[in-house]
Amino acid sequence: MFTLYEHQIKAIKKLQPGSILCGGVGTGKSLTSLGFYKEHFKDRDLYIITTAKKRDSLEWQGECNKMKAFNVIIDSWNNIKKYNKVVNAFFIFDEQRLVGSGTWVKNFLKISKKNKWILLTATPGDTWSDYIPVFVANRFYKNRTEFLREHAIYSRYCKYPKIDRYIDQHKLLKFKKQIVVDMWYEKQTIPHEKFIIAEYDKLLYDKAMKHRKNPYTEKPIKNISELCYTLRKIVNSDKSRIKVTKKIIKLHKRVIIFYNFNYELEMLIELGQKLKIKTNQWKGNKHEEVPDNEEWIYLVQYTAGAEAWNCITTNTILFYSQNYSYRTTVQASGRIDRLNTTYKDLYYYKIISDSKIDVAISRALKKKENFNYNKFV
Repeated sequence: MFTLYEHQIKAIKKLQPGSILCGGVGTGKSLTSLGFYKEHFKDRDLYIITTAKKRDSLEWQGECNKMKAFNVIIDSWNNIKKYNKVVNAFFIFDEQRLVGSGTWVKNFLKISKKNKWILLTATPGDTWSDYIPVFVANRFYKNRTEFLREHAIYSRYCKYPKIDRYIDQHKLLKFKKQIVVDMWYEKQTIPHEKFIIAEYDKLLYDKAMKHRKNPYTEKPIKNISELCYTLRKIVNSDKSRIKVTKKIIKLHKRVIIFYNFNYELEMLIELGQKLKIKTNQWKGNKHEEVPDNEEWIYLVQYTAGAEAWNCITTNTILFYSQNYSYRTTVQASGRIDRLNTTYKDLYYYKIISDSKIDVAISRALKKKENFNYNKFV
C-alpha cells in the first residue's frame, strides 16, 4: 500500500466519523481521508463528494488507486441530492461548501443521519455560523434554529437580520475541538511573497470613477459590476505589468501565471510569442499539460485552474492580477506547494497597483475575505 507521511498517520489516529480534517493545500488530505476509510470502514461503499473540477480531472481516482480503494463513486456537490437515500456507506466531503441552509446543506444533513462521514477543507470557517451544518450533523444541536437561539445576538440597528455577536462561545469551542483535526506538519518549503507595484493610467481611471463613463466605449457605465470591471481593465491592462512579467520570466525560466480576464490572456500570449518561449494554457475547455521545456510559461485562468492539478517542475507563480476570492487565491498558491516538490524556496509574485480598487481587493484578501464591489463603491 502507498506509504503515508508521519503527519498523515497522526491525523488518521485522531479522526472519527463527523470530523473536519483541516490542512493546507498540498498537505495530503485526500490520501489521509482514504487511509482513515481503509483502516475503519473499508467494508462499506465509498462516496466522495468534491468539486466538479476535481471530479472531472480524475484527481480522486488517482488517489484511490494509490490506496487501493476501488469500490467508490465520485461526484460533485451539484449532484449531492442523488445520494441522499444512500444507507450505511462512508462519505468523504471534499472542499466543503456547507454554508447557510440551502440544498447542499439539506442533503448533507440527510446523508449524515444514515452514513459515516468526514469533511476535508483547506479553508476552515471564519465565523461560528459556518460550523452550524456540521454541529447539527454531529447532533450537538437539533437544527439551525436551536443553534441561533442559543448563541446568536442580532444587531438592533439593521433592517435585516444580522448577527452582531455570539454568546456561550466556550461551548462552541468545546464542540469545535471535538470535531476539528488539524493536519499540521513542519513544511520543508519556504514561501517568498513579493509584491510588485505596477503603474496605471490615473486620468483614465478618474474618468471612469468620477464621471461613470466607460473610456473604451464612451458610453455611460450601467451598474456597479461594469464599473469595477472597467476600473480593473484600466489597471490590469497597463503595459507596466508586461514589463514586470518579462523580468520574472527571464529570472526564473519556468513560470505559472494566473490571470482573470481575456484581455490579460491576449497580452500574455503576445509576450510569450515575442520571447519565443513555449506557452501552454489552462482555461475553460482548454487543458494543456504543463510544458517540459527548459523554459516555459503556463497561463492559468483563476476560475478554471485554481485547483485539481499540481506542478513540481517549477517553484514560481506570478499573479498577474488579483482574484476577488480568498479561497481561490489560496487554492492557486497551492499548485506548487506540494508534499513531493523538490524545491525548498517557493516564489509568489503579486502585481498590484496603488489604485483604490487594487488596494481594496488586497485589503479583503489579507483579512481572508472575498472582495465585495458593492462595499467598494
